[in-house]
Amino acid sequence: MRFMMLVIPKGYEKAAADFVPPADLVAKMTKYNESLTKAGVLLGLDGLHPPAKGTRLRFSGGKPKVTDGPFAESKELIGGYWMIQVKSKEEAVEWAKRAPMQDGDIIEVRQVQEIEDFPADVRKAAGR
Repeated sequence: MRFMMLVIPKGYEKAAADFVPPADLVAKMTKYNESLTKAGVLLGLDGLHPPAKGTRLRFSGGKPKVTDGPFAESKELIGGYWMIQVKSKEEAVEWAKRAPMQDGDIIEVRQVQEIEDFPADVRKAAGR
């Protein structure tokens, strides 16, 4: 089972375009990432630039409306992720508990949808 662990840093919606995480946090994250790798569960990971450097496309009436960040109306924006492969949701949650997060940060654990999770008509529409 694949799970994405989404990092939602506290206050990230207000981060400046030139924001970088503190060096001590990066060192702790690197150690944590190494533990995921050694355990053989890590499939991928990345940090994301702050929302102030992002762009959103909102679709309405078949037309996209483009808005550059920051996004004042948004709360709890994603700052990065890990993609892991484990045997259960409980195991994914245990890995998330070990992450070196700061007070107020959130990790959201979400299972990745596999084609086998869908009914036959959807698998057929996807060419499977």
